Amino acid sequence: MSDDCIFCAIADGDIPGRIVHETDTTLAFLDANPLAPGHTLVIPKAHHERLNDTPPELAADVMTALREVTIAVEAAVDADASNVAFNNGEAAGQEVPHLHGHVIPRFENDGGHPIHAIAGDTPDFDDDELDAIAADVEAEL
Repeated sequence: MSDDCIFCAIADGDIPGRIVHETDTTLAFLDANPLAPGHTLVIPKAHHERLNDTPPELAADVMTALREVTIAVEAAVDADASNVAFNNGEAAGQEVPHLHGHVIPRFENDGGHPIHAIAGDTPDFDDDELDAIAADVEAEL
């Protein structure tokens, strides 16, 4: 746990949260600044800033909880769909430096946009550039 992390404080019970799901390793609670009714955050209870820093077993627990919470949230608010996403690092818009997945319910004609809308202008890569990027990623794995 981190002493100055709001999500750690919620996980520890030091500050209130509208908890909707809990396991031994994960916690889900309503976002305090929701983008839609039922907007929920899923976190590991242990403090890890990014997905990159999270042990694989714990990341798997977060994904399992995220799936369960997504199904429940969509049903609870009668959503047509949902966006499920992570802001993985400050440059990606992560405001709280504790790994958290968002479940944002979506409704027909709600004015929202697909995930591709968050990245700004779309780059125009040719096949050689895409092949090189794919090779670089594969080499890192």
